[in-house]
Amino acid sequence: VQLQASGGGLVQAGGSLRLSCAASGRTFSSYNMGWFRQAPGKEREFVAGIWWASPNYYADSVKGRFTISRDNAKNTVYLQMNSLKPEDAAVYYCAAGPRISKSAGDYEYWGQGTQVTVSS
Repeated sequence: VQLQASGGGLVQAGGSLRLSCAASGRTFSSYNMGWFRQAPGKEREFVAGIWWASPNYYADSVKGRFTISRDNAKNTVYLQMNSLKPEDAAVYYCAAGPRISKSAGDYEYWGQGTQVTVSS
């Protein structure tokens, strides 16, 4: 599986962005897909995940503001980010793995990352 993330950019606090992650491969629909982020000097952290066998799941810091979704016909997963805060600024990565997980180590495939900058 190859992943290509896009949609990052500069937004004011309170604004919205939608990230996209396009995947190659015929088995996309069976994968658990996740979004992670990494700010300078910080570890990569889980943001949101989506899998056919479970409800969508989120980090506490983004619940109620971010929504993950997928379109299996387009082999694409999305992250709608609303009410953005300066602390949401980071490089966002999409990832694919065999099962539901909040741990980066459980994901097998990674996209290249897309920068999100939030101005206060």
